[in-house]
Amino acid sequence: MHVTNNIDKFGRVIDYLRISVTDHCNFRCTYCMPEEGMPFLPSSDLLTFDELKRLIKIASQVGITKLRFTGGEPLLKKDLSVLIDYARSLNCFKDISLTTNGFLLASQALTLKSAGLNRINISLDTLKPDVFEKIARRGSFNQVWEGIVVAAESGLAPIKLNCVLLQGINTNEIIDFAKLTYIHNWNVRFIELMPIRWNMDEYKHAFEPWKAHPNQGLLQLQLTRGNDLNSADQNRQFFPASQCKSMIENELGDLRPTEIPTNGPARNFSLRDSIGSISFISQITNDLCANCNRLRLTPDGFLRPCLMSDGELDLKPSLRSNCSDDDLKNLFLHVIQRKPERHFLAEGQLSMSRSMSQLGG
Repeated sequence: MHVTNNIDKFGRVIDYLRISVTDHCNFRCTYCMPEEGMPFLPSSDLLTFDELKRLIKIASQVGITKLRFTGGEPLLKKDLSVLIDYARSLNCFKDISLTTNGFLLASQALTLKSAGLNRINISLDTLKPDVFEKIARRGSFNQVWEGIVVAAESGLAPIKLNCVLLQGINTNEIIDFAKLTYIHNWNVRFIELMPIRWNMDEYKHAFEPWKAHPNQGLLQLQLTRGNDLNSADQNRQFFPASQCKSMIENELGDLRPTEIPTNGPARNFSLRDSIGSISFISQITNDLCANCNRLRLTPDGFLRPCLMSDGELDLKPSLRSNCSDDDLKNLFLHVIQRKPERHFLAEGQLSMSRSMSQLGG
């Protein structure tokens, strides 16, 4: 297939690349990683610094205008600020952002901002130190909060807080999170729990809806180790964004639709007299795929067209065999043209091949 642009076969302009720079993390969040024994990728499989730079350059040449660095925990990546500075030097990206758990943020925020980072998302699922310990199983709430404050003072704006909704764990804090927008010009984002790597044996019946929609030409990986939450836990802890929204409105008044630049598929609102905003990412209960503009690059060099699809293309063989830039461009365009129309989360779809720490979700 000969492709000359970054528009996929469903008419979506694919202009956003999320780069997972490491699969390592200093937390062990219950919905993401096992507490012990996580099988990390061998260093020989990971993209080198020069390979990352080359792929960032190629991305800029196929229409990517927005970059996000993720992990794992991206602040564990040595010289991440140098990589950000390189991306800025290309003068092709209108937005360079980062998603982090915030634990190392206080010591790096100013350096990241100086390097060219525009804005930052911080994962924060609770405002209670004891609950933080139960969810993250590592780190320190107080240190993360300090990182958020320092990031805001450094001019990394807008500050976005990502809160994964966990029924019975943090849903009693929804109102407290919403009230943050009265005193901080932050975007608080409530995110539905995603079924990453559920137990396949329990969900074989759910395969049929999407197995007829393969990503032609992309490698389908095999099932590997699951995460700490089994399927029953996933079901029990799922909390719909619509219910979260209703709770806020019942307690604090109507949420008014608002516009937030660079907020992707989120549905955005604000409370009366607030200076911040509230968003909902409801990838399970609402189909957000129609406007999806993203590709994902894993730390070991696989390019994925969809977070919840196991189709991906390994770029390393080409990178490590002295391929031309045109060859790499064609690989990017090949993946773009195989981006699926939608996921099938509501039908019980499984994403089996990788953990969220590898996907950089």
